[in-house]
Amino acid sequence: MIHRKSPREIEKMQRAGKLLASLFPKISELIKPGAITADIDRLAEQIIIEGGARPAFKGYRGSGRKPFPSATCISINDEIVHGIPSQRRLKEGQIVGIDCGLELDGWYADMAVSFLIGDVHSTIRMLWDVTRKALYKGIEQVRPGNRISDIGSAIQRLAEANGFSVIRELVGHGIGSSLHEDPAVPNYYSSKGDGFLRPGMTIAIEPMISTGHWKIETLSDGWTAVTADRSPTAHFEHTIHVTEDEPEILTLLEDGSDPWDLIR
Repeated sequence: MIHRKSPREIEKMQRAGKLLASLFPKISELIKPGAITADIDRLAEQIIIEGGARPAFKGYRGSGRKPFPSATCISINDEIVHGIPSQRRLKEGQIVGIDCGLELDGWYADMAVSFLIGDVHSTIRMLWDVTRKALYKGIEQVRPGNRISDIGSAIQRLAEANGFSVIRELVGHGIGSSLHEDPAVPNYYSSKGDGFLRPGMTIAIEPMISTGHWKIETLSDGWTAVTADRSPTAHFEHTIHVTEDEPEILTLLEDGSDPWDLIR
């Protein structure tokens, strides 16, 4: 069932989104060659707690898996999502996706950014750029009367026009008083579960795009999703409110700017 939010509920989600957005410029100062992923996660959790919120991912259970142990998912190169922070160090030339969610006053926000570590191969830089643009192509479709499938179609067209693949088994989702709600929001065209976008809906749009094939595997930790052919991937995500007119990005900074503009 899709829950359309009231103006008061949207206000709460706006506050959650702004707090979540604010941590990315702060953690970006650590994201460089030699950084330990557990240190990045520790800082993100500290910012969330100091803001009066709760890390949404820490302790999260998914379909029988053991609880996720960290506040962030940190996924490197062929790791698509759900990478577990550890004592691994970041290295020159990597692409690193950081996904984070929080719950504030009973309402959730979810956001992801991919970072380029130092000098990267031109294909990786192109992947980063296309995935970021694909998210905004999807967001442009968030208007009353459009369909959920319009979002995925826009993302898929841009990705495939540039020779990349859209991951199929992992999709965006509704969000609100739960981290994951209906509807599912595929990053490719799908008629399954398709429906119209209505004012008051809130969704997380999160294209995950690969330089190779779209098929995936899960590592032995039970969480980390990787491309089956071990091709590099990128991941960007915003939490979006369907309004009567233009889409509203809820995961922006207090001044309305996109945190990505400060960390590109």
